[in-house]
Amino acid sequence: MTTLSVRQIRIRYLTLYGLRWLPSGLLMPVMILLMQERGLTLSQIGLVATAQGLVVLALELPTGGFADALGRKPVLLVAWVLGLGSLALMAVADSFWMFFLVWALQGVYRALDSGPLESWYVDATLAADPKAEYERGLGWAGTVVGVAIGAGALLSGGLVALGPIGPVSALALPVIVAAVLQAVSIVALLALMAERRPASGPAALRASVVDAPRMVGQAVGLLRRNRVLLALVAVELFWGFGMVTFESLLPVRLAEVLDNPDRAAALLGPAGTAAWLANAAGAALTPFLLRRLGAAPAAALMRILQGVTVIGMGLLAGPVGILIAYLACYTVHGASNPLHMGLLHRQVDGPYRTSVLSLNSMAAQPAGALGAVTLTALADATSVSIAMIVGAVMLAVAAPLYLPAWRAARRTPPDVTVEPEGTGGGPGRAGLASEPSGSALDSASAVGADGAAGRGEAVGRGEAGSVVVPASTARD
Repeated sequence: MTTLSVRQIRIRYLTLYGLRWLPSGLLMPVMILLMQERGLTLSQIGLVATAQGLVVLALELPTGGFADALGRKPVLLVAWVLGLGSLALMAVADSFWMFFLVWALQGVYRALDSGPLESWYVDATLAADPKAEYERGLGWAGTVVGVAIGAGALLSGGLVALGPIGPVSALALPVIVAAVLQAVSIVALLALMAERRPASGPAALRASVVDAPRMVGQAVGLLRRNRVLLALVAVELFWGFGMVTFESLLPVRLAEVLDNPDRAAALLGPAGTAAWLANAAGAALTPFLLRRLGAAPAAALMRILQGVTVIGMGLLAGPVGILIAYLACYTVHGASNPLHMGLLHRQVDGPYRTSVLSLNSMAAQPAGALGAVTLTALADATSVSIAMIVGAVMLAVAAPLYLPAWRAARRTPPDVTVEPEGTGGGPGRAGLASEPSGSALDSASAVGADGAAGRGEAVGRGEAGSVVVPASTARD
């Protein structure tokens, strides 16, 4: 395999990351409205969405360990092929059970897709230069995902405005185009992702299946020992639940105010573009937030502010006010993701990175499924506005869970260097970072934007998700 430079790795990562999220941008304005057009109620939509959360809950950790053991590229390839299959089925689905199968396939796709690309980027960067600032690429990924989803949403709105075309309805047209773009992403993955796989061949595949549970066990063991990591993963429970408000309920709220679902879908195209450009701008604010507040305090503030913006979406009466609150929500979301993911990455090193990211995603996906069922049922029983306010409160109450990371940063002397403690990773394989009280490992959350320890800034220069986007932005 040709040796790649840090810059080449970053360019390939950002290219693949953008292609991965472009189809999601096409789907976001129309997915819920398409299911309503084909006869599903809001409560039924909430139920079919649980299929994704339940599948992710079952597969997230095993697939993360499998990616660490076998290699990230083959796991991503299978994931993106399944994603293509789910889009093809979504284009023709016309019943509750067909959409349930669509979301179940999406769950397998999300479980396999969660973490391998980001883990490949971080590990490949460190292999090319152990002193490289990989946080810079993670921050730029937040900008790339904003532009990619924004472009997809804009294209989606244009396609809805042009449709229908023959037998294809206006709301189904973006799904078909998303499937075509997903196929392009698969070709790009094969061409651009260069990986020294831990193993290959049938024997290696069997060995990886056997080794995956050990990888998962090591990652879960880290979660038990590391209070900072445990609190960060717990944030995902509230975040996943609350994200239903602006991912799924916002289109319904806008259609309710406009009294026209097709007009709402067409308006959400350019609005979605503006929102994800706002998301990109929020990600670009990360270095400023790090300098002024530090990672953990800034992340906590973002949780509170996001709750406030969702309350605005639920209470403001006109479409202009709702869309302004929507843009503010995504600006905050863009700033939140790099802060959270940077804190998370600093808690782990070595071959277990994908497993730990899977732990983080595993918390968000079932929480998102629970939020989908609870908030859509509440919207049917009361109103969309009340459901959004409940979701907003869930987003805001996660803020105190960043306190352990903040306290760890304050305890860290300025001259401490992070040296993760090995736990049997083996020769040439960095072990897991444990968290003995007062040790250098507490400084994992105190590594600054310039790579130096002790500044109280956990992330580098300016992701998540999770979603997200559809459960999606997230942090996936």
